[in-house]
Amino acid sequence: MTERTTLTAHEIAFVQTQRAARMATADEHGSPHLIPVCYAFDGTHFYTPLDEKPKRVTSAKLRRVRNIEARHEASLLIDRYDDDWSRLGYVLVHGRADIVAPGDDVHAHALRLLRERYVQYRTMALEHYPVIVITPDSVVSWGPALQL
Repeated sequence: MTERTTLTAHEIAFVQTQRAARMATADEHGSPHLIPVCYAFDGTHFYTPLDEKPKRVTSAKLRRVRNIEARHEASLLIDRYDDDWSRLGYVLVHGRADIVAPGDDVHAHALRLLRERYVQYRTMALEHYPVIVITPDSVVSWGPALQL
């Protein structure tokens, strides 16, 4: 069976309507790390910023950043739960993850998308922080919500 690397029209519509995802990374020994993230999708890549929200360490020392630098892989789970199970669904993306530094054209593109999607980012100095870019290697989805 061939791995899909692109999202269907239904999956794109689903991804664009959800507001948060869970991003998984693993360290050099394979120990997993899972966090909630905000994201933007441009039809090819997913972008998630390292932003101004309070953190215990600098951006470079965040576990997700260290994990990506060690393995260059991540998974992104974008899902919806509802007590009406006809509204359930998820899109699971596994892919190559890269850290893009400020000043790069890809970084500027990501910031435009993120600020369009989240009003909170419009006043943050995201230009000073890296962005994580995930390029899908594998896409899997499930749920009645993806058929609407």
